[in-house]
Amino acid sequence: MTSTPLLQLTDAHRHYEQGNMSVRALNGVDLTIQLGEFVAIMGPSGCGKSTLLRTIGLLDRLTSGQFLMHNKRIDNASERETALIRRDRIGFVFQDFKLVQRLSILQNVGLPLKYKKTSRRDRDELASQALDLVGLSDRVSHKPEELSGGQKQRAAIARAIITGPDLILADEPTGNLDEDSSKSILELFRQLNRTGRTIVMVTHSKTDSSYADRVLRMHDGRMI
Repeated sequence: MTSTPLLQLTDAHRHYEQGNMSVRALNGVDLTIQLGEFVAIMGPSGCGKSTLLRTIGLLDRLTSGQFLMHNKRIDNASERETALIRRDRIGFVFQDFKLVQRLSILQNVGLPLKYKKTSRRDRDELASQALDLVGLSDRVSHKPEELSGGQKQRAAIARAIITGPDLILADEPTGNLDEDSSKSILELFRQLNRTGRTIVMVTHSKTDSSYADRVLRMHDGRMI
């Protein structure tokens, strides 16, 4: 880990309108994530963890506040600019894997490169390398339904890292896994972090959070 900030949120607010009510999902969050950190975010359901992760991943916009990435302000970036940052700099890992059932594992992992107009040959080569890195080199031609939960999540991680992103965001990545598979996935995250990848993980599990360098806790939209 270095002392170089990858991202910084300052007085971040995100409010949603539900009927006549305003829901304050983020309520003045200040957050700095250093390049190369492995950070876990914990807190009760509804405290704003997932909204914070969506905001960091540029899937959601702040109502107010400032968001810097590599010291460049991006909270006021255009839709095209944020789409390119998501595509090139951020990898996502979800609890439910989000693999395309009709595609092979190799094709699933290569999807982010398809959106970058990478040739089929190069996509397959890079996807094979990513699958080898996560221990799935013998599953390239399998469909998602033929894999265990842990193998599906490994494939999802391979897809998340194939573009060489600055940041990996994981939302309850072991939520659908048994204990052994969960441990395997967390060890993989730690291995990836040791190679310099920055990871921010939302979790309810104290065991999962113990793999991180730093644990942040949220309550009612605030960092506590």
